[in-house]
Amino acid sequence: MAGLLDGKVAIVTGASKGIGRELSLQFARAGARVTCAARSGALVEETVALVRKEGGQAIAVVCDASREDDVRRLVAETVGAFGRLTTLINNAGDGGPTKRVQDYTVEDWFYTINSCLTSSYLCTRFAVPEMIRAGGGSIVNISSGAGRRGLPFRIGYCSAKAGQVGMAYGMALELGPDNIRVNVVAPGAVEGDRIDRVIAGQAEVRGLSVEAMRESMLARSPLKRMTTASDIASAALFLASDLARNISGQCLAVNAGEPAG
Repeated sequence: MAGLLDGKVAIVTGASKGIGRELSLQFARAGARVTCAARSGALVEETVALVRKEGGQAIAVVCDASREDDVRRLVAETVGAFGRLTTLINNAGDGGPTKRVQDYTVEDWFYTINSCLTSSYLCTRFAVPEMIRAGGGSIVNISSGAGRRGLPFRIGYCSAKAGQVGMAYGMALELGPDNIRVNVVAPGAVEGDRIDRVIAGQAEVRGLSVEAMRESMLARSPLKRMTTASDIASAALFLASDLARNISGQCLAVNAGEPAG
């Protein structure tokens, strides 16, 4: 992948750990200069340190991607550091609580929607003018299979992730004339701390053991395995590269073969 993103300048949100950290590493290895953005200063600085240890170029910006002023600053600091912006990976987002819909509060709803969906809207809003100035660009929303087939007891998360898909479809049509491509990566169950918490929450609300819930989740995959952060980052890297120059308005499922519906 070396050289695949030479000349690109990317913002990766939610870059403190997991998928966001792997995105930052893979994009830098491919030649992109990367702004790693997250709410946690200590963790995002760790990501930047890992990128630089491998010889990549990266800066850290501590911000909340669901806040307008923070996102305006994020884009300005990126352009100030690297001179342009060509690539946006909307990865920020918290999964929110696992609750029955009648127990899902208004506060739960807006927290989850803002974390996952409003953040994607704001980052896109402020990134697009810079991409137009750069002559074009690529936006990739990291959504979820839950936004396509649903997931019980996670109504806010499902709604936000479905919104990221619909947003990308509309933006691909709108921004195509500006040579800006917009696509989605929809992960299935991704190995790591987050899916462990999801499994525990689903097991509790369904009255199952954690082991039984994990087995049920794995049973959906013909390959009988979970996806990794590296799998997701590789898909996003492809979509952000010139190899995908004529791919826009698409949703790529990376889910070990789970049915979409």
